[in-house]
Amino acid sequence: MSSDAQAFWVAEPGRGELRPVALPPVGPGDVLVRALHSGVSRGTETLVFRGAVPADQHEVMRAPHQEGDFPGPVKYGYLSVGVVEQGAPALLGRTVFCLHPHQTAYVVPAETVVVVPDDVPPRRAVLAGTVETAVNALWDAAPLVGDRVAVVGAGMVGCCVARLLARIPGTQVTLVDVDGSRADVAAGLGVGFARPDDVEKDDRGHDLVVHTSATGAGLQLSLELLAPEATVLELSWYGDSKVELTLGGTFHSSRLGIRASQVGSVAAVRRSRYTYAQRLELALGLLRDPAFDVLLTGESPFTDLPNVLPRLADGSLAAICHTIAYDSTH
Repeated sequence: MSSDAQAFWVAEPGRGELRPVALPPVGPGDVLVRALHSGVSRGTETLVFRGAVPADQHEVMRAPHQEGDFPGPVKYGYLSVGVVEQGAPALLGRTVFCLHPHQTAYVVPAETVVVVPDDVPPRRAVLAGTVETAVNALWDAAPLVGDRVAVVGAGMVGCCVARLLARIPGTQVTLVDVDGSRADVAAGLGVGFARPDDVEKDDRGHDLVVHTSATGAGLQLSLELLAPEATVLELSWYGDSKVELTLGGTFHSSRLGIRASQVGSVAAVRRSRYTYAQRLELALGLLRDPAFDVLLTGESPFTDLPNVLPRLADGSLAAICHTIAYDSTH
């Protein structure tokens, strides 16, 4: 294999390009990974692509192997699966997941890759970073057996959360989204589905609502679905968008809550017992569940990525998780 590679960069807000990469030597403790698939994190990556990362979040939102700075040029992404071709003997030939941007091959410390279980298909494994977010969310939310839960927003994160919730005995899970076509996705995940207009506004019987739509309307609806003294777990990232809420109704009298969850830190209830790597290993193990395949809604070759991101950003390419294939680029 050539020592060179190619990577996708956001050259400036709204424009991406492929750039050559001179790979460094594989040093002691490093591995050389040849990419097989990567996934586009549609919410976060399209915000990055549009240049919508707030200035005060530039350092907080840096990805583990990011190069450049917001708003650009920046090499950004974190859902990569590949095969180890050089490095630690125990990893040679193994399929691994890495929080790495879209790149045909890369050299990283061996400790930053996690082996994909043999019974998890490599393309499905790109969801590991999103399932990891969902795991952290459930640790934060602590749902109970028999809970009635709504997940507002049927994107990657919302769908992964819904599937994990559905595996808790006795839970009643409803996925809520403005896109009626997500009903089929919900069925594949084993949960109910409703459009916002179909949800009873006086239905305040939900023990937990998880919000992932990144819209003010979605967050408002989430509050309206709560039972008294219950909490909305907020997983959306809004970038530089402002959100307005109406809190003059039952928000105070019902003692409702809004709590943030963010994958950048292991949830406090597990922080003393789980490392970041162990949390990611757990997520990869959960991906043995074939139900997650319903989230893989399209695929493009790596060479098309500069044309794919604008279409994902403006909504003309409908997707939950759009994957990138690298097999023909080496």
